[in-house]
Amino acid sequence: MDLEDPEYAYMFGFLQADGHLSKGTGQKGRLTVELSARDVGILREFQRLTPYNSSITGRTRTTNFAASHKSASWNLCALEARTRLNELGLPYGRKSTSIAPPQVPFSPRDYLRGVIDADGSVGFTAQGFPFCSLTTASTAVGAYLCFYAGKITGAERSIRRNTRDGIFNILYTKEAAQKLSAHLYYPDCLALERKRIAAAALATWSRPANMRVAPDRRRWTESEDRVLLELNDDAAAARELGRTEKSCYIRLWRLRTGKTPMPTVRPNSV
Repeated sequence: MDLEDPEYAYMFGFLQADGHLSKGTGQKGRLTVELSARDVGILREFQRLTPYNSSITGRTRTTNFAASHKSASWNLCALEARTRLNELGLPYGRKSTSIAPPQVPFSPRDYLRGVIDADGSVGFTAQGFPFCSLTTASTAVGAYLCFYAGKITGAERSIRRNTRDGIFNILYTKEAAQKLSAHLYYPDCLALERKRIAAAALATWSRPANMRVAPDRRRWTESEDRVLLELNDDAAAARELGRTEKSCYIRLWRLRTGKTPMPTVRPNSV
């Protein structure tokens, strides 16, 4: 499983997000991926890519969302295959918070497409704006998406767990979503067909002429925080730093109340 190969990189990202590796007695164990029956095509692709015996089964059950839900499961038991996946970073048992991008060389956009196909969404908001998002409990995966997508789109994101369930919800909209989805879902890539179609549809959106483009948010640096604290004056700091008085007022308040960490103290020069 060479993760520099686009198909295996995608497959591994998908398995990290939506697969389950379980141990049995002795050397027994199983990798299972269960999806809606409509996505069985991607399971057949995984079966094609895997040089070990595996099976795809179906079942119908009642869920919280439907009285009759049809699903398809891909099951792989080969010890050698499970060992390889585990070595690459697919843990046994509960894994949502512990998964991380591979430590070996890998194809990043294919890996992230796999993660988003499994645990993300691509489409249009209720207001008709393009979006591309990921929901994850993993700090490492969330931070890597923000880092990589920032290079592709120019849009910076800071990950923060929501207070309700401790999950990261990372969202890109409008032009940023278009750029990211076009980069990840390139022609003939391995992907869920419905998400490939949704990603292609994002390109049809154009910003209305009367819709303002929000400027990129300028992040505060430690050196700016030091100047702000030394001057201790909103108006003076605004002139010195080229920022608005309101921005300086809010930043100074956050520093004083501990909502933002104080800048590190620089050692005295000698």
